[in-house]
Amino acid sequence: MDPANSGKRLVIGQSGGATAVINASLVGAIRAAHDAGAIDGIYGARYGIEGVLGRQVLDLQGIRDDDLDALACTPSAALGSCRYRLRAGDAERAVENLRALGADYFLYIGGNDSADTAHQMALAAQAMNDDLRIICVPKTIDNDLPETDHCPGYGSAARFLALAVQDSALCTLSMPSHYPVKIIEVMGRDAGWLAAAAALGKTREEDPPHLLYLPERPLRREEFLDDVRTVHAALGYAVVVVAETVRDENGRPLGEVGHQGEDAFGHRLLSGAAQYLVSLVREELGLRARYDKPGDLQRMSSACVSTTDRAEAELVGRAAVRAALDGATDKMVTLVRRPGPGYACATGLADLERIANTQRPLPDTFVTANGKAITQAFRDYALPLIGEPLPRYITLDGTPVTW
Repeated sequence: MDPANSGKRLVIGQSGGATAVINASLVGAIRAAHDAGAIDGIYGARYGIEGVLGRQVLDLQGIRDDDLDALACTPSAALGSCRYRLRAGDAERAVENLRALGADYFLYIGGNDSADTAHQMALAAQAMNDDLRIICVPKTIDNDLPETDHCPGYGSAARFLALAVQDSALCTLSMPSHYPVKIIEVMGRDAGWLAAAAALGKTREEDPPHLLYLPERPLRREEFLDDVRTVHAALGYAVVVVAETVRDENGRPLGEVGHQGEDAFGHRLLSGAAQYLVSLVREELGLRARYDKPGDLQRMSSACVSTTDRAEAELVGRAAVRAALDGATDKMVTLVRRPGPGYACATGLADLERIANTQRPLPDTFVTANGKAITQAFRDYALPLIGEPLPRYITLDGTPVTW
C-alpha cells in the first residue's frame, strides 16, 4: 500500500466485550463508506487499538455484498477485540500510525472504556495539529453509556435474558420440590439494565423472576433471606435474578468469592454472587438451591438477536461515517428516541469527554420502591428494544381429577 498516492482512507476498530450485533455496526460503516464515494480505502484494525499500535489491519474494501449480509448477522467481533488501556505516548503513536497508513478517519466501536481511548486519541491529534477525524460508535450490553437513549447490543442481550430466565424458571416450576430456589446471575457491570431486562417476560405478580437484586442497591443478608422465605412459603418455589456486581451493605461485592482479578481499566472480574447466595439459602433456610449463569451467551446469542437492535447497530455505523465525512471529531454517535406514539429512533452526536469512563445507572423510576421488581415505565422503555414480542407461555392449573 502506498499512502502517499491514495485518496481518503477509513480505519475501523472494535473494542471491549463483543455482542450479537457489533458486526452490524461494522457493516453499516463499510456500506456508508461505499455509498459516500469519497473514501478509497477501508481497513479494519486487528484487535482494536492494539492493531493500530501494532500496525496490523485488514483490507475491507473489497468484501462482497452477500458476505457483508452474512457479517451483519455474525455474532462476536469479526475484527477481534481488546481491553487495552492507553499508556503514556500511546495516543500520539496511534495517531502517527494511522497517518502513516494514510487514514483520514478512525471509527472505534465500543463502550465506556473505548470512548476514553477515542477521546485521548482525538485530543492527541488536535495537539499534533492533525486533522484525523475520530468518532466512537456505541456498543455495550450493559446499556450504561450516558448521552444516548440506549446502546446497540443491549436489546439482543435483554431479549436473551428475558427468554432464558423464563425458560429456566419453568424448569424449576416443573419440579419445585427438587430444587425450589433458583438464582440466576447476569452481567451488566455496575448498572442494573440487564438484570431489569430479565423480568420483561413477567406478566403476573406470581410469575418469575420473583426477586431482582441490582448493583445500584445493596443486598442485605437478612432481608434477602426473608424475601426468599416469603416467596417460597407463598408459591412453593422462588426464582431470583442477581447482578454479578451486586454489593452488600458494606459495599463489598458478593462476587468477590469468585474474584478473578481486574481488566486493564481496573474493573473487577467478578463471578461468585450466585454461588454465595445459593450457599446462604442452603445453610440458613435449609432449602435446596441451584444457580444458572448464562455467561457469554447473554452477550452474543445469535438465536435471540433483536431485529430492532441489529438495525440500529447498522444505523449508528452509517451515522459515524457521515459524521466523520462532515468534519466531526471527538464525538460519539447517539440514539435519540423520537417522542409520540409508537417507537422510532434517530441518531445524534455527543462529546466524548461526557462519555469516557462514565456510567449511567438504572433510573429509580424504572424500579419499584423496594428495588426488587421493574415498573411499567421500564417496560415501556425496554420492550421496543428487544424486537418481536416475547412468546406467551402458559401453565396448566385447575383442580386435579382423582380416582
